[in-house]
Amino acid sequence: MDLIVEVKRHAYDRLTVLEDVSLTVRGGEIVAVIGPSGCGKSTLLGIAGGILAPSAGSVRIEGAPPADCLNPLTYVFQDFALLPWRSVADNVAFPLEHHRLPRGERERRVMDALRRTGLADVAGVLPKQLSGGMRQRVGIARALVVRPAVLLMDEPLSALDAQTRELLIEDFLDLLLREQVAAIYVTHNFAEALRLADRIVVLSRRPGRIKDVVAIPLPQRERGAASAQAELAELGARLWSLIRDDASIAEREVADV
Repeated sequence: MDLIVEVKRHAYDRLTVLEDVSLTVRGGEIVAVIGPSGCGKSTLLGIAGGILAPSAGSVRIEGAPPADCLNPLTYVFQDFALLPWRSVADNVAFPLEHHRLPRGERERRVMDALRRTGLADVAGVLPKQLSGGMRQRVGIARALVVRPAVLLMDEPLSALDAQTRELLIEDFLDLLLREQVAAIYVTHNFAEALRLADRIVVLSRRPGRIKDVVAIPLPQRERGAASAQAELAELGARLWSLIRDDASIAEREVADV
C-alpha cells in the first residue's frame, strides 16, 4: 500500500504553513521529515493521517492494506498519550474497542502486540509504574495492535533521555523492518533520521516546501558499523547545510512572536 500526500497549500487563517509539498511513501518504506522549527512538519503528518484537511490538496491510498489491517494509518505520539488509569494491556486494547471483534481475537491481538514490543511481562502494570522508554513501547504496541500499513511518528523519542533514546531506536528499527511497516518519521534529530530512514525529506522554513530529498544508500542494518560512520557523517553535514540558514532565521522568527 502506498500513501500519496499532495499539499498545494495549507494555512491557519492567513498564515501559510505548507506549500507545494508532494510526498509518496511506498509500502515498507521509512521516510523521515526534518526541517527548522515551525516549518510545518507536524502539520504535514496531521494531513497525512487525516486529522487535518489541506487548504488545497489531497491525500490518497493506492493499493490494498494488509488483510488483517484495521486502521491503515496509525499514530505514535511524542508524549505517549496513554490513559493513566488503564493497564498496559488495556491501553493497547483501546483502539480495538472501536471495532467489532470477537473477544478472543481482541485478546490475541493485544498479546501479540505486547510480545512484539517486549511488554508481555508488564501487561497488568499502570503507565505511571513504567520508565519513559517503556511507556513509549506501550504507544508502539497500541499502534501495532491494529496491524497498520503506515505508522505516523511525531518525534516519538524526543521526550526521552539520550541513553533511553539510543536503546529504543534500535527496537524501533527492528520492529519496522521485521513487520515491514511503512513510516513517516518526523524528527529534529539528524542521527535518528540517518539511522532509520530510507529517504529524508528536508523542508524549508515556513511556509514549508520540499527543499531536497536525501536518499540513504546504506541498508539500515549496516549503519551501526564503524565502516559506515564516515558516510553517515557526510550525509549529516549535507543535511545541516540544507537547513542551517533556515533554522537560524526560524529561531529569530519564533523568538520575536
